[in-house]
Amino acid sequence: MTYPTALGASSRDTITLLGHDLARDVMGEVGFGELAFWLATQRRPTPGQTRVFEAVLAALADHGFTPTAIVTRLTHLSAPDSVQGALAAGLLGGGSRFLGVTEDCGRFLHEHLPAEHPADDAGWDAVALDVVTAQRAARRFVPGLGHHVHKDGDPRTPRLFAIAADEGQLGPHLQLFAAIGRVHPQVLGRTLPLNGAGVCGAALADLGLPLELLRGFALLARTAGLIGQLAEELRNPVANEIFLSVDLHNRSVEPTPYSPEEQQ
Repeated sequence: MTYPTALGASSRDTITLLGHDLARDVMGEVGFGELAFWLATQRRPTPGQTRVFEAVLAALADHGFTPTAIVTRLTHLSAPDSVQGALAAGLLGGGSRFLGVTEDCGRFLHEHLPAEHPADDAGWDAVALDVVTAQRAARRFVPGLGHHVHKDGDPRTPRLFAIAADEGQLGPHLQLFAAIGRVHPQVLGRTLPLNGAGVCGAALADLGLPLELLRGFALLARTAGLIGQLAEELRNPVANEIFLSVDLHNRSVEPTPYSPEEQQ
């Protein structure tokens, strides 16, 4: 029985990774972002693809005291001997409201790409108008549209569009996403920003990364941010204050029995 892999393998004297000698050809020669892309796709990215990919990682690394950061700090407060537990706690919070939008948007855009890609913005606008109209009729949100803080525009979005354009990586997912940004006010009656998590999903999809792993790349980026949160917690702890601000301000209320009718 053999177990084939193109990833890491070791012998007595060497370690190979992706068909290359790890010590000689990879260490000190390949950046971590480039390597992460390479590991996921088993194809070495071009410099332009690497720049876009690393821009996505930077965009998603840290957003301050989000739930993922808070739970990481609180878990470390409770179990300071378990750095891995604190990091895992934060990563487990990456879901449909935080970080998961990256994958949701990438998948959504991919599912709605036309068989034949439009040749100009007007063509993409027509596709986007149909997509947004259908979502509105079905009373479903458009992933990547709207932000709870950046009401007037997420600063990451135009920057990532510009980097992708500079590197020749402005593909159909980003073009459809841009069109959604242009046409949605006609359908929704208001203007919402294209958020950073959404544009990151579109960019990752245009890079040809596996759609099933898009959330994984968001988690990869956030791991660096959570390490930063822990490092700052060690120097300037705030987790105990967060804990006490809740614990010392709770108030007792009468129980509210659950009723199945609440789900109806």
